[in-house]
Amino acid sequence: MQPKISAFFKRQETEPDPNSGGGEEHGQGSGGCGGATEAKRKPKDGERGELVSKKRSYAQFHLELGQPDFLLHTCSVCGMMYARGNDDDEKVHKAYHKNYFEGVPFKGWRNEAVIARSEGGDRVTLATDENYCMWNSKVKEVITVVEKELGFAEGKLLHKLCKVYLYISGQRIVGCLVAEPIKTAHRVIPSSMEQSHSDLLASNTESRKTDHTLEFGKISFKREIIRRNTPSVKDKEEHQDPGAIICEKEAVPALCGFRAIWVVPSRRRKRIGSKLMDVARKTFSEGGTLGISQFAFSPPTSSGKALACRYCKTSAFLVYKEQMYNR
Repeated sequence: MQPKISAFFKRQETEPDPNSGGGEEHGQGSGGCGGATEAKRKPKDGERGELVSKKRSYAQFHLELGQPDFLLHTCSVCGMMYARGNDDDEKVHKAYHKNYFEGVPFKGWRNEAVIARSEGGDRVTLATDENYCMWNSKVKEVITVVEKELGFAEGKLLHKLCKVYLYISGQRIVGCLVAEPIKTAHRVIPSSMEQSHSDLLASNTESRKTDHTLEFGKISFKREIIRRNTPSVKDKEEHQDPGAIICEKEAVPALCGFRAIWVVPSRRRKRIGSKLMDVARKTFSEGGTLGISQFAFSPPTSSGKALACRYCKTSAFLVYKEQMYNR
């Protein structure tokens, strides 16, 4: 390491500049040049030396001491890998991080297909292959974020039969649901833990009703119960590994498949996913609102499984496999 550092700071000789002239000078540098230039005499055959000026260049070096993120740093929130200290990488990460956490900016389309509005001004827009909105650059930007979040391969989430429902709030797209037509699905077989979930809730309710009052004549003492901040059953379900989802072998008919559901982290737990599914059930087919037994979910993540259980009010919801006829 020492020879390399010494070589870096060692002065190097260069050929004289032919435009600098052949004037004779003494070996004194100009006072106005400061430390940025160096004067060096280079002798030639039968001639006196000429002064050669050279600016000293600098470069930033780093020491690799086994750091896990020496070259690229992975953001713990958005998951993007970027090089710290690189202005271009920092700028790209800042924009992607904001879009991932707060939503993709959206000012609207000229022929926007708004299919639902809320009292607060939020709206749901439908993008399909028929109105050519599905292939809009803004939709592709949202789908890119969804693919990275849910683990889809790049460009493998959409096809021509998909319908994309976008939830827009405050000029930002904060939720997205991708639906596709399906023919069959399979019902999930609840695990023993899920079957005992209702019994656990019932026992907790009964324990809360237990009277903890002690009476001594006309004096009564009431026991105060202090509950610690322990994770709730709902939180445990959403953060546990879903493991293998076991379904019944017999297929049942279904019409709509929820291929992907995504909500920005800053707006989760505000029923945006449920509102998107409500709108999709009402507008996906012309036959009317789809029932619980007429739509299915793609194999979900742990949070997706919890959402499906809450929305369907049962752990025996429908799941479907990707069907090749849709391609």
